[in-house]
Amino acid sequence: MSGLLARRARVVALNLAVALLALAVIIPLVWMVTVSFMPRYASSAFPPPFWPTRWTWENYHELLARRLIDGAWFDYRIVPAIGNSLFVAGVSTLLGLMLTVPAGYAFAKLKFRGRERLLQLLIATLVVPGQVAMLPLFLIFKELGLVNSYAGVILPSLAGIFAILFVRQATLAIPDEMLDAARLDGAGEMRIFVSLVLPLLAPVTVTLALFMFLGSWNDFLWPLIVLADQQRYTLPVAVAAIAREHAADGELMMAASVVTTMPVLLLFLMLQRYYLRGLLGGSLKG
Repeated sequence: MSGLLARRARVVALNLAVALLALAVIIPLVWMVTVSFMPRYASSAFPPPFWPTRWTWENYHELLARRLIDGAWFDYRIVPAIGNSLFVAGVSTLLGLMLTVPAGYAFAKLKFRGRERLLQLLIATLVVPGQVAMLPLFLIFKELGLVNSYAGVILPSLAGIFAILFVRQATLAIPDEMLDAARLDGAGEMRIFVSLVLPLLAPVTVTLALFMFLGSWNDFLWPLIVLADQQRYTLPVAVAAIAREHAADGELMMAASVVTTMPVLLLFLMLQRYYLRGLLGGSLKG
């Protein structure tokens, strides 16, 4: 009886800890949303209010609308920045998957000269901070004429080493006997990869696509370095430009944060089932 009570107490304590952790994550997000609907400067009161006394869309209208000021049209260019981020993140994800998924499969199942040495080199590069390579990469892109272009933003993210290793580890769970049987039946390597391996790697591929899209959508430092034209700004860079001029306007900045966060949050919730299956590797059975 005492053992049963002890187990129940541990379960209750664990659930309570998880609930507290969830609240610690959710409460700042909820406050971000509620502040974005507050009247201007209402969140500056002390103590800061958690709930608006009056709900208003004026911050979103200020952020997204185009208006005539002193005879000239003005807007914060958030809507074009959303389109830029969607384009950059979408292309980076698509091209990145086309490169990293076959590469991960090759490192896991294909035998070629220098495979292990090359794999060790890739693993070793993981310990090098990405910021170290930004200056030489920028100088190379400047010589190639890729500065201030979407290609300059997209190219460095295409061959992600983490993505290659992630796919490799998942592919190792596919039995070699299954692939050998397909080869004995006359299937070529490309057909084996497309018809047999890719369906088994579907949850892993969706998980990797989500990682890539989120990473590209949220990337700030490299687009800030490469892009000089405001017309090409991605969303994080555009929001940072607004923050430099409106740092004290908390409600406007929270509205910008909601616009930046909600699309990827909704995407994560939509793909959550595949994401969890991909992380746990549940679709690959020996």
